[in-house]
Amino acid sequence: MSTELYLPETPSQTAGPYVHIGLIPNQAGFDIFENNFSADIAGPDAAGERIVIEGRIFDASGHAAKDVLVETWQANAAGRYNHPADRQDKSLDPTFRGWARSGTDFETGLYRIRTIKPGPVAGRRGRKRMAPHVSFWIAARGINIGLATRMYFGDEAAANADDPVLNIIEQPERRQTLIAARSGRDGQTLYTFDIFLGGERETVFFDV
Repeated sequence: MSTELYLPETPSQTAGPYVHIGLIPNQAGFDIFENNFSADIAGPDAAGERIVIEGRIFDASGHAAKDVLVETWQANAAGRYNHPADRQDKSLDPTFRGWARSGTDFETGLYRIRTIKPGPVAGRRGRKRMAPHVSFWIAARGINIGLATRMYFGDEAAANADDPVLNIIEQPERRQTLIAARSGRDGQTLYTFDIFLGGERETVFFDV
């Protein structure tokens, strides 16, 4: 007689309806942390070109989602990450944190990151250099596992064409979902990066 025990699968759980309260409470009006994470990650003395990254996150029906957590991490202007694992022979900028946490606005659905434009970084284990990019991680109601993607810069066409990650994506039109357009507003350099969770314009996401 078999003694194997079979247990039902544990139900999956999404981020729940309290993403902002738990992870960015100041955006929800709760002052509970001594130091709040922010979307402004470059100190006043940080080296590099100051930029603003903004956009909206749309569901498969084309509606802007208004309760989404957005985290980004990136290299500094020299192309080095503020992390002990990055041992590149490049300068480390102590005034640049390199990691942001924000959320979509409750009214407009807009997220905004104030940062500097990153430099190109070396690939893992000496592989081909990667174009300047910003990594995104997204969590929200209805998403069982956080979604990871990248944003590349529309004015870095030559570097993008040679990027090993972009070249994994076979369809050129799919690569375009990771390219942010550059513009200017009120004296600031702006990159617009809209993210589509589904539908015909679905953004490329990575299994990391």
